[in-house]
Amino acid sequence: MEEKQILCVGLAVLDVISLVDRYPQEDSEIRCLSQRWQRGGNASNSCTVLSLLGAPCAFMGSLAPGHVADFVLDDLRRHAVDLRYTVFQPVGSIPIATVIINEASGSRTILYSDRFVRVSASCQLPPPSPSPHFLVTDFRRRGVDVSQVAWQSGGDTPSSCCIVNSSNGNRTIVLHDTHGPLLRTRKKALGQQGRNAAEQVKMLQRIDEHNAGQPPEQQIRVSMEVEKPREELYPLFGYGDVVFVSKDVAQHLGFRSAREALRGLYSRVRKGAVLICAWAEKGADALGPDGKVLHSDAFPPPRVVDTLGAGDTFNASVIFSLSQGRSVQEALTFGCQVAGKKCGLQGFDGIV
Repeated sequence: MEEKQILCVGLAVLDVISLVDRYPQEDSEIRCLSQRWQRGGNASNSCTVLSLLGAPCAFMGSLAPGHVADFVLDDLRRHAVDLRYTVFQPVGSIPIATVIINEASGSRTILYSDRFVRVSASCQLPPPSPSPHFLVTDFRRRGVDVSQVAWQSGGDTPSSCCIVNSSNGNRTIVLHDTHGPLLRTRKKALGQQGRNAAEQVKMLQRIDEHNAGQPPEQQIRVSMEVEKPREELYPLFGYGDVVFVSKDVAQHLGFRSAREALRGLYSRVRKGAVLICAWAEKGADALGPDGKVLHSDAFPPPRVVDTLGAGDTFNASVIFSLSQGRSVQEALTFGCQVAGKKCGLQGFDGIV
């Protein structure tokens, strides 16, 4: 019998990642060690991990047109992710996250913008290097003579991450200039995110209606992540067979440990569900209908180099393990193991 797909519903974004040897002070300018584009977003990252683990998976989400979308789609295809459920929008742009990774600690700081914006020099990034056509097009639009531009056969177009503090006007620049003259471009970073929880509830209710008419082996199992501390998202607790609650949400609600959060929040989940909470270097706990709290220690790598996507790696690994018929304890431990290995790698390739 053909193995069922795991469908991941949510965001695909572009992560622009700058690796630095120390976190920059406000109103300073430093050079980064490296810079890269990486496909991101919780559902998108989960697809990557599931694919690397060998599970057939599909992505459901919206993508706007443009070269950023082409980059995202190419990378999803590279990981053999089924895109038949992707919805393509005629206008707008893909959300962009500016990520600063501190090489010394492995910590990641994320500035996230998900507004649909017009293409302009201040809000759209150039295509993946080495193409400089975006810059030339914008120069021409502004009447700048580019006839004497010296074209290089190799190298990368310099770029920078510029964080502007709207309260005082300070700008903090992380510059990547592997080739060519110094270039500074200004980008306004806005850290906001919008998810229509009411519409998500309607979707989940339709799954419940479908499951009501199906035998147990044909029912769709739903996992749900409550990641952001926003009141309108909390009704989602009641719609998953496996519910992940983030450390951020748990702490926002006043809980001081994963165990405490599970005990305090389990009444919000549906009957028979499993509630899971990961707590960074302290590992992860799970609570099911039997009332027993399960725990797995963390499995830190010899050196932490990149924690971006570690939570998505944990979630996807737990889901994969459960889909293979493993117990909750086995899935919890497997999730911590794979997430720990990911923290010792740049990106996701190499987790298996």
